[in-house]
Amino acid sequence: MKLTLESLQNKAAWEKIGVRLPRYDVDAMRKRTHRAPVWVHFGAGNIFRAFTAALQQRLLDEGLVDRGIIAADTFDVDNIRLIYGGYDNLTMSVTLNPDGTTDREIIGSVSEALVAKPSEEKDFARLVEIFESPSLQMVSFTITEKGYALRDLTGEYSAVVKADLAAGPDKAQHAMSIVTALLYRRYLAGGTPLAVVSMDNCSHNGETLRKSIVEIATAWNKSGFVSDSFLSWLCAENCVSFPWTMIDKITPRPAASVQDALIADGVEDMEPVKTPRGTFLAPFVNAERPQYLVIEDRFPNGRPPLERAGVYMTDRDTVNNTERMKVTTCLNPLHTALAVYGCLLGYTRICEEMKDEELTRLVRRLGYVEGLPVVTDPKILSPKAFLDEVIEQRLPNPFMPDAPQRIATDTSQKVGIRFGETIKSYVAAGRELDSLVALPLAIAGWMRYLLGVDDAGNPMEISDDPMKDELRGKLADIVPGRPETYAGQLRGILSNPVVFGSDLCAIGLADRIEAMFVEELAGPGAVRATLKKHLA
Repeated sequence: MKLTLESLQNKAAWEKIGVRLPRYDVDAMRKRTHRAPVWVHFGAGNIFRAFTAALQQRLLDEGLVDRGIIAADTFDVDNIRLIYGGYDNLTMSVTLNPDGTTDREIIGSVSEALVAKPSEEKDFARLVEIFESPSLQMVSFTITEKGYALRDLTGEYSAVVKADLAAGPDKAQHAMSIVTALLYRRYLAGGTPLAVVSMDNCSHNGETLRKSIVEIATAWNKSGFVSDSFLSWLCAENCVSFPWTMIDKITPRPAASVQDALIADGVEDMEPVKTPRGTFLAPFVNAERPQYLVIEDRFPNGRPPLERAGVYMTDRDTVNNTERMKVTTCLNPLHTALAVYGCLLGYTRICEEMKDEELTRLVRRLGYVEGLPVVTDPKILSPKAFLDEVIEQRLPNPFMPDAPQRIATDTSQKVGIRFGETIKSYVAAGRELDSLVALPLAIAGWMRYLLGVDDAGNPMEISDDPMKDELRGKLADIVPGRPETYAGQLRGILSNPVVFGSDLCAIGLADRIEAMFVEELAGPGAVRATLKKHLA
């Protein structure tokens, strides 16, 4: 059997191997969506396929909607051409349960998949047509934190953004520039209202998305590329809204065990690929069962009934409190701390780290002791219960093949939110920063990780990060095993509010981080010894 539209006709064969199929006419849905699109999603990766697209499938199955989602990708052409195009825009979704069982489903809610680059003329022309359609209600994103960034570590525009601002909408290359250009085309076609929805793990994600788009539009306006009236339309919330959201579902890289099981059951062509852009993709996606999506209910042109698929539709304050609970306290900071220390200590799976006494103490203290005291209860979810589920069930799940090396990707884009917001909360509340132990340990561990040498003294690969070369350059003279080579090199990083959201030197936290970092330089085993010392 192959993952194709034709194969969906063989229902008995799929059901025999435990695969749930779409309960609607996929072809009819796609025709309706082509005529009158309602939803475009940028960032067509694993969390989209396993979560967002699956939500729309629930609504399609129940007859609550009759159109699907159009997937778009500004980053990797091969994701669209190989993974979507090669499998009729279908995805095999595999849920990894804590008891070792799996649930399988073919997701068919993606009606078409497009490369969102002006150089891909046919695809981009179709995207323009979609954005010009009055029926379009929402544009959503899972492009990770770095997708919204316009500036580098120094606070200057990146090279691609500089080029976009100089060239104007017709030659946009950066994701934010491309979306702004498409919004301009919508405005010119009549300006029907639209919701532009970030579903990424960043604090105040809707505001982050809005700020980047408005900044580009403002620069284009000053250069004469777009009109004053477009800028006014873009900034009017009854015309273009930017709802805030909180999303939570762990979707690790495709697991060999899942691939082998599918192949053993007769499913063909399940091999993952690594694209030239470095994206690791497969026609299947594996993910944990727990999932949460909370969305501010501001959709000026209507929306699908997402609450019928389990989404919390609420107000901005509730979204903000839920997002802060998850991203700054109850999950993401724990993930990042485990990632950098897992790499340093030779782990390749997050679940194995949760058997490590020091690392378990680290995340427990980071969450329960240092994080929960500054969390505002969002009411719709209990922070304590959420944290309990993360530490007791989700992170230790032995059937989740998630790697610290994956989680360590783009850490420079994450620490300002995952650690920086808790630091800000302590400062704002007048809490003693000296009471923090796990948080400065996590930052010190990231600095130690950037040296590219593990705790046994062996060379260690550093995960991709847009600031990796710049950060490593600042630390180049530091040699693990020779603490005397440290001469304040961390100060330039710790004092940079672009990285941490505030100046850690000015607020008095840098000294503690530096001391822990120097302890971790002592030689083989120093990282472990430092964790034991401070978490005893």
